[in-house]
Amino acid sequence: MESLQYLSPTTQFVLFSALKILVVFGVVMTGVAYAVLVERKVSAWIQDRVGPNRTSPFFVDYIPVIGPFLVRLGIFQPMADGLKFMLKEDFTPNYVRKVYFWLAPAITVVPALMTVAVIPFGSTLGSEKMVIADLNVGILYTFGIVSLGVYGIVLAGYASNSKYPFLGGIRSSAQMISYEIAMGLSVVPIFLLSESLNLGDIVKYQADHGWMILKQPVAFVIFLIAAFAETNRLPFDLPESETELVGGYHTEYSSMKFALFFLGEYANMIASSAMMVTLFCGGWTLPGTLLSTPSASFLVGLLHIGVFLAKMAVFMVVFIWVRWMLPRFRYDQLMDIGWRRFIPVALANILLTAVVVAL
Repeated sequence: MESLQYLSPTTQFVLFSALKILVVFGVVMTGVAYAVLVERKVSAWIQDRVGPNRTSPFFVDYIPVIGPFLVRLGIFQPMADGLKFMLKEDFTPNYVRKVYFWLAPAITVVPALMTVAVIPFGSTLGSEKMVIADLNVGILYTFGIVSLGVYGIVLAGYASNSKYPFLGGIRSSAQMISYEIAMGLSVVPIFLLSESLNLGDIVKYQADHGWMILKQPVAFVIFLIAAFAETNRLPFDLPESETELVGGYHTEYSSMKFALFFLGEYANMIASSAMMVTLFCGGWTLPGTLLSTPSASFLVGLLHIGVFLAKMAVFMVVFIWVRWMLPRFRYDQLMDIGWRRFIPVALANILLTAVVVAL
């Protein structure tokens, strides 16, 4: 650490930013892998069956006590799934528009990973803020990047040159644009109260004045439900709806291209959960404890990160639980909720909040 003092401020900034990017990327990828395992275990529990409990490296079974337990837990299943995706044949049908067909999965997954850059997942570790890019317009950046994700899905539907993917792409574009408006309107009252677009400032406001979920429950409900629609999760999975469209926009995909769509969906879930923790649940803070304010202590900084990840995990479980408990909406019901329910309620909530702030 002493040798870093001899580096220029610009070099130190680049090094620490690169380190934070690598760590956050690793955490997100690990979260994606084990979110899939949790989903399979939760669905098995709801359906009264066992779930993944066989996959393991050959040597693990021989470790006394803990070996068989880890296997039954299914902890090695994500490794087997990843290996399967890498080894499967990467088949591209002759009738697709090849350049767009290859480009679509990347366009889908990149925005989900870029969104995480502005989220403060902790206070500080030493002198370093636990956010990759501490932007003054962090939330505007987030919504700008999130809106790009729909292009990958629409491009996949168009490039597949097949009716089911095309229908899935059209559905997804209408759905994501519709609920993006409601989601954007739902966070305006938060800016009126906190008087900042910086996500770190919003967390500090909640540490001093209480969580936004208590002050803005209507905004939270709208944002939560819109997050389900934006991530194409049940009961809003109309773009995929296996019973109607086979697999929707990723019907023609296989191997790593399909894995990128899969990765994008779960990365979007992680990003949405992190946003809800930041905007509504106090981020890395715990009211009434030593964890409510930043600290120079390295240990407290780690605890802040742990608190943030624990809150995020709760929202991930909610995403997973809802998928296996609720049926899919009809498309007219989905559009009716977005345009005729959420947008008017969100506008009314903005007006009411503005009046209260003014008075």
